[in-house]
Amino acid sequence: MAEHRSMQRAALLDAARSLLSEGGTEALTFPALAERTGLARSSVYEYFRSRAAVVEELCEVDFPVWAAEVEAAMAVAEGPEAKVEAYVRRQLALVGDRRHRAVVAISASELDAGAREKIRAAHGGLVAMIVEAVAETGHAEPRLAAMLVQGVVDAAVRRIELGVEEASVVTEAAVAMVVWGVRGQIPSPGSAVGGG
Repeated sequence: MAEHRSMQRAALLDAARSLLSEGGTEALTFPALAERTGLARSSVYEYFRSRAAVVEELCEVDFPVWAAEVEAAMAVAEGPEAKVEAYVRRQLALVGDRRHRAVVAISASELDAGAREKIRAAHGGLVAMIVEAVAETGHAEPRLAAMLVQGVVDAAVRRIELGVEEASVVTEAAVAMVVWGVRGQIPSPGSAVGGG
């Protein structure tokens, strides 16, 4: 019985990922979840009390997987700048992934305070991964710089989602900005990206 419930819960989460990545938060409804999983609508309520509860559990399940992929990319990079670059590149490479698209589609304003706090904590854990690498570059404010790096990543994700430029163009621009920035120096006018 417990195994059956676990499988049903996993099926509901998978359906929620698909709905979020296809149509955003508006698409994530209990009738749609019931239809995708073949469950009665009343049965969906046995697993989740609200849409926010579905989103909260998705974040708890998917964020660690996503973070582990970013961490693995950083682990094989040599040197602090390469680690920061890997952090940016891996997150942007995951933009098309359903798990990532689902997390991006989530509107924090629809969640209760507890769910928003869990999402903030998960993002904080992601940023914490690169504080040490930024510090190793000699940046005077590594924690602040790490937060700003994530801001560039978040903006790049939104830009890729818009589809105006090729994802590779957005990725290279984001990497250039971040690598420049973590060096802790303001480039002189007319200097080339990557110049020291």
